[in-house]
Amino acid sequence: MNIPFVDLKAQYESIKEEIDGAISEVISKSAFVGGSFVESFEKAFASFCNVKHCVGVGNGTDALFIALKGLGIGKGDEVIVPANSFIATSEAVTLTGARVAFVDIDPKTYNMDPNKLENYLKKRLVPHASCPPSRLKAVIPVHLYGQPADMDPILDLAKKYDLKVIEDAAQAHGAEYKGRPIGSIGDAACFSFYPGKNLGAYGDGGAITTNDEELALKARMFANHGRIDKYDHLMEGVNSRLDGLQAAVLGVKLKHLPEWTEKRRENAYLYNKYLNDTYLLTPTEINDVEAVYHLYVVRVRRELREKLQSYLKDNGISTGIHYPIVLPNLKAYSYLEKQNSEFQEATKASEEILSLPMFPELTEKQIKHISETIRKFK
Repeated sequence: MNIPFVDLKAQYESIKEEIDGAISEVISKSAFVGGSFVESFEKAFASFCNVKHCVGVGNGTDALFIALKGLGIGKGDEVIVPANSFIATSEAVTLTGARVAFVDIDPKTYNMDPNKLENYLKKRLVPHASCPPSRLKAVIPVHLYGQPADMDPILDLAKKYDLKVIEDAAQAHGAEYKGRPIGSIGDAACFSFYPGKNLGAYGDGGAITTNDEELALKARMFANHGRIDKYDHLMEGVNSRLDGLQAAVLGVKLKHLPEWTEKRRENAYLYNKYLNDTYLLTPTEINDVEAVYHLYVVRVRRELREKLQSYLKDNGISTGIHYPIVLPNLKAYSYLEKQNSEFQEATKASEEILSLPMFPELTEKQIKHISETIRKFK
């Protein structure tokens, strides 16, 4: 039995007529940039996230960058991100000219640890040589793997230290935190619609959601060359727009997302059931959240991970590692001169995590087979 890590073809086949019809309609109307399909999706996704505004952009990285710019963040500022994430989270910060700072993670959820964040904020009140004075402006909690970060204590700290909160929701479409949709909790939230995401386009795409009307206006202008009319530019901006074809595809898929989310959750519970009492540590949801399992990430002892991954590959089961190097340990951030001891939990996790196949069309038979294969590994 060959089991892919993700099966986008199976998803397409299940909604083929709807997708083909939507794409055909965009082409027949030549609505390729802007227009009714983008507007319709933005309105629907804003409603889905329970916010007033959604601004479609070119991709998830642009969403973060544009949201930061819209909040006035730039050179001389500092933005805090978790040590465990994809580089887009930190990359967007430095693109603005701001300085990126990292804090360690909660080993149970792999998300930003509010206690570590608080410790960092207290320490930063006293500038020192290894961390020159800069203006703390924002924090970006990442809802990694579709597991919501613990937002309430982060929001409390943000209020105390006058920080903006930008949710990196690139992997968390449809997740909830204490009854609140992810995407509606911070000052803004940023989504990616990369094809493999829970809500994925057929190319790149992204969005910013917010209840802040001024931020939404600034973001929309900045993403469209800073203009308020075709040749009337209030500022210099960038060219980052969600196109009509992707918006139409996303509009179709959004209607199915709640059903797909429930299937992901069911599959996660099946994994938990079949992997119970094994040598793997399965995912943990914090109280009062609904994770959406963009990835199903387990932990295995460092000395076993590579061998297990190779064994599963030999048995036709695809896996991944998200992510094998924590952000502050990347060569891209060597100039920060950070030590592994500052990010012990993130570093340890990066050596032990393994992502198993996860997608809505995954069957119980396949999950049982994966689990039985894992149990046979010695």
